[in-house]
Amino acid sequence: MPAISFQSVSKTFPAGRGGTGEPLKALDNVSFDIEEGEFFGLLGPNGAGKTTLISILAGLARASEGRVLVQGHDVQRDFAQARRRLGVVPQELVFDPFFNVREALRFQSGYFGVKHNDAWIDELLDSLGLADKADANMRQLSGGMKRRVLVAQALVHKPPVIVLDEPTAGVDVELRQTLWQFIARLNKQGHTVLLTTHYLEEAEALCSRLAMLKQGRVVALATTSELLKAASSNVLRFKIDSELPPALAGKARITGRIVQFPAHNALEVERYLAAIREAGLRAEDVEIRKADLEDVFLDVMAGGRAVAQGEGTS
Repeated sequence: MPAISFQSVSKTFPAGRGGTGEPLKALDNVSFDIEEGEFFGLLGPNGAGKTTLISILAGLARASEGRVLVQGHDVQRDFAQARRRLGVVPQELVFDPFFNVREALRFQSGYFGVKHNDAWIDELLDSLGLADKADANMRQLSGGMKRRVLVAQALVHKPPVIVLDEPTAGVDVELRQTLWQFIARLNKQGHTVLLTTHYLEEAEALCSRLAMLKQGRVVALATTSELLKAASSNVLRFKIDSELPPALAGKARITGRIVQFPAHNALEVERYLAAIREAGLRAEDVEIRKADLEDVFLDVMAGGRAVAQGEGTS
C-alpha cells in the first residue's frame, strides 16, 4: 500500500465574481503514488499547482475530481484517520501569539489526542535547535525560529508521513542544515517524506524520486538518477563582462555574469567558445561540468524530453 496515492486528481476554481473571467484549472488529472519510506520531491514553477495539491492532501481543499489516499485512508471520506497520519509544515508562518514554544507543542499534541509526550517534545526542541527557546513567547522569535517551531508542531504526534511545503524558504544556512539532518534521520527510521522546494540542489541531494508539475500536469516522474541521465551530458560554464549576441543568448542560461550552454561533446564546446571569440568577447573561468537537476528542470519546463517512470521517455 502506498504512503500517499494521488488518483486522477483535478481541481478547477470557478470564474471570478459576477461570472467574469474563465475558470482556472489548477490541477489536471494528476496521478502518482509515493511509496512507504520514500523521500519524494514535488517540483514546479510558481503557479504549477504544487500548493493546491498539498492543500488537497491535507484536507484544506477539495478536489474537483479524483481521490487522494494516505496509507489507504481517503482524505475526504476518512479525514480524521488520514490527517492523523500526516505531519504538514506549511509555507506560511502561522502561530498562536499567546503561548510559549513548549505550550504550543503541547496544545498541538492535544489536537491529535497525544498525552504525556514531554520526552518527545524535548527531543524535537533539541534536534531543531529550540531547547533554549522553549519558554520564549512565539511573538519573540525570529522568522527562522518560528519556522523551526512549525516543523516541531508538524512532528509532535510522530506522523508516519511528513509533508514539507517550502520549509527552508528564506531561512539561514544553519537552519537548513539542522532541518535536513533531522528529517533525513526520520526518513531512515521509516518515515515517508514529501518535499516541495525551489532549492533544486536540496531536491537533488535529498530526494530519491521526483515529480515535476507544469500548469497543473505531471510532466516528469522518475528517480533523480534517471532524470539526470536524461539531461545533456555536460554543461559549458564561464563568466563574461559583456552581453552575448542574441543568437547565442537564446541558447544560453544566463545569471548575471555567468553563462551556461548545454554541450553534448567536445565539438559543441569548441563551437560555443569560437562563437564567443568571433563576437569579440572574452570568456573567463571556463569550466565543463555535469548537468544538474536545475538543468533538467529548465529543460523539462521548456518542453524538452524527460524520463517518465515505466516508459523510458515522455
